[in-house]
Formats: sequence, structure tokens, C-alpha cells
Amino acid sequence: MRAEVLCIGTELLIGQVVNTNATYLAKELAAIGVDLLWVTTVGDNPARMDAAIATALDRADLVLVTGGLGPTADDLTVEAVARVLGEPMAERPEVRAHIEGWFRERNRPLAPSNYKQTLFPTSAELIPNPTGTAYGLRVRKGHSQLMAFPGVPMELRAMWTSWARPQIERESGSTLRSVLLRYVGIGEALLAERVAHLLEGSNPTVAPYAGDWEVHLRVSAKAATAAEADALMAPVLAELRAIQPYYYGSDDVTLAAAVGQLLRARGETVATAESCTSGLLASRFTDVPKSSDYMRGGVVAYATDVKQDLLGLSEDVLAHGVVSEPVASALAQAARRVLKSDWGVGITGWAGSAPTPEDSGLVWIAVAGPAGAAAVAELQRFGGAIPRETVKYRATQTALALLRRQLMT
Repeated sequence: MRAEVLCIGTELLIGQVVNTNATYLAKELAAIGVDLLWVTTVGDNPARMDAAIATALDRADLVLVTGGLGPTADDLTVEAVARVLGEPMAERPEVRAHIEGWFRERNRPLAPSNYKQTLFPTSAELIPNPTGTAYGLRVRKGHSQLMAFPGVPMELRAMWTSWARPQIERESGSTLRSVLLRYVGIGEALLAERVAHLLEGSNPTVAPYAGDWEVHLRVSAKAATAAEADALMAPVLAELRAIQPYYYGSDDVTLAAAVGQLLRARGETVATAESCTSGLLASRFTDVPKSSDYMRGGVVAYATDVKQDLLGLSEDVLAHGVVSEPVASALAQAARRVLKSDWGVGITGWAGSAPTPEDSGLVWIAVAGPAGAAAVAELQRFGGAIPRETVKYRATQTALALLRRQLMT
């Protein structure tokens, strides 16, 4: 089944509203094995709407339209569908009763323009709206069917989940299952070369994507049932998850959560001492639920005297420069000592301006482990042409990856 998502609204074209509906429907269609081949956006112009609807019905088996079902003068979707089908519009008494009841229950005045939402093409099947006034519709033309939904995301999702998705699943006869695998510490090109023999497969498929300072592989399989699709993916997933130490988790697992799982399994704790990242690493740890099991705390040691007075860095260490391997290692050891943790992570660097252009984006990261072992430090040159927040995020990503490697060994 070939699908097209057609989003209607001038506000989408001028960037006033982010088109989250297209993203949502794309994910939903993939989950039920429907191939989304086109995503089109058109403004509130009758001629262009008619052309877009006619084109979509001609080339797609399933057309999902969002937007333009409201009561105002620029809500023109239902009329456009009727014109393309060559059908007259007629009032639906059940929709009129729904709208009147909706306003009556909320003690709100009903404007005459609201009755515009009671008119539909004569062949249209209604899609109930459990959260709003605008009913959707389904029509058929030749080999194709079109479903139209309100542009309000909450209403669209409720109507999709309760009515549309079950209908389409019954008709598609297949299921698409997909798993996202996450890797850190290896580049996209190198990982793609390593799994090149799997990238040529047709079912399941493996596709690489670049994340933010990490790499993703999406594995997808289509079959009659979810269990059959999972069985197709199983050997491929096993092979890809064995790529260590780079693979760290699947789907929505974050790197901070994966590191936290290792700490919890070992019964150990971590603390941070951050300069240029200003507490971002500690924040990422504590974004994970129940991270108090292993996260002791963090110190933002931005100023030099804070490094000295609060964390006890000596003049000899600071003499190497505040952005140096000795300072990063000392911060990691101080985090362990001051916050009484098993592991300490220290970060120091130039997130933005630096003494020389070559130093911009230069960051030292160190991890200190249990039993007083020497800290392991790593230098990263992120470059001075990227925003400060990007340098800070990538520094914390590198710190988490370095800590993870130490925990694994």
C-alpha cells in the first residue's frame, strides 16, 4: 500500500507552525507496514488544494489529509475534496447534533459558522472526533482512498488511534517492525563499512543515520504479523548488537541511561566536576529516572579559584593551564574525593572563545576510577565554528562514552 500525507495550511509554509502531524503519521504508517512515498504541504488556496488532492489520489493508494476542517473561511479541505470527487455537499444530522451537544455541555456560545462543519460530500464516511467538533471523513476514488483529519495534533491522534489506524491495518495485510540501534565512539562511514554486507538486504533492511555525536542503524522488516517480522530481524539485530564497545542501546535508550545501567549493575556511583560544560553532564545523568541510585552529585567549577578552593586543585596542577590534561584528571579525582563516589568525571575546555583560534572547541575529558587508579584522559578538538551549546553537548557525549568504556573493562 502506497501512501501520501497531504498537509494543508499556509501557516505550515511560512514556518509559523511546526508540522508535527507529518512526522507522527510517518511513524504510524511505518509501524503498520504502509509505504509512505510522498509528504506534500499546500497552502489555503482552493486551486492548489484541488490539484494536490487530485495528484495524491492519482498516485497513492492511501491519502491522509490534515488541516482545513475548522469553521472559519480559510478551512477549505472538505469543499476541495467534494470538488475533486465531483460530488455535492450535504448536511449530516449526526454531526450537527454532536456540535450542538459539544457547545451545550461546555456552556459556550455556538456561532453560525460552526454549522459549516456539518457539510460533507455525499459519499463520505464520517470519522468520529472524540476530542473536538470537527469530524473527519473517508472517501474513495478508483483504487485510492482519502482520509481527512483536523490539523489540531491532539484531535488527529485521537481519531487516528481510535478509528483510522485499525481500519488501515485490516486492509494493509502486513506489519512493519523497526528497531533503532545506537552506537558511540565510531564514525558513520566506518560503521557502514563494517556492516556493508547487511546494507544490501531487502527484508530486513539496515540503514545508517548520523546522530548528534553518535551513529544509528535502523533495522526494519515487513511480514504478515509482528512475530514474523521480529523473527526476520532477530539474527541481524544479534550481529549488530555484538559490535562492541560501540553499541550501547536500542530505540529510546540514551547514552546517559546506558551508563547508568552499568553503574547500577556494578553497585557503584559517579560524580562530576565540570568547567566548560557547566553542569550539563550532571544534568544528563539526572535526566534518567532513579539516577539517584548511582549519581552522587556534581560541581560546576567554572572559575579558577573555585577549582582551587572548592575542589583543592594545586597551583602546580593549574600551572599547566586551566584547559589541560592535568587539570581534567585532577577534576575527575577531586569529584571522587569531595563527593565520595566510586567514579569521577572531569571536563575542562574552551566551549567558545579561546586564547588562540586553534584552541576554540578544545576540550579535555578525564575519568577517574575506584581504588585511586590514575585518571584516563582524552583530548577532543570540536572546532571553533560550531555553537557553544554544541561543543558542550559533544563534550558530555564524549565523557559518557569514555566512562562507559572504563566501566566495561
